[in-house]
Amino acid sequence: MRSDMLDSILSDLNGTSADIEASGIISTDGLMMASKLPAGMDEDRVGAMSAAMLALGDRTAKELARGELEQVLVKGDSGYVLMTYAGTEAVVTVVAKANAKLGLIFLDVKRAAESIANLI
Repeated sequence: MRSDMLDSILSDLNGTSADIEASGIISTDGLMMASKLPAGMDEDRVGAMSAAMLALGDRTAKELARGELEQVLVKGDSGYVLMTYAGTEAVVTVVAKANAKLGLIFLDVKRAAESIANLI
């Protein structure tokens, strides 16, 4: 039942913007809990990369005295990858198009992360 609710949150998140191409909920140790990924995108790889990026981001934020890490944003020429904590046990990862309206995506991801944190 919890997995159905997580899937529902991701479906709602993906439906909020045509700029969101994929999303997933990943445990902080890199295990995929729920995902809405296109064919050809490997869940295990997305989970592992998200966990690695967050670990590095955590360390960077602490070492440079920036406080607690909230999110990691990666920008490439084909788009964005946004990772945001959903409580202490999970992370929401979103893949967005290059021309995405990031302000709206940040807001939508924040809302989804709050819903996930309350559920987990």
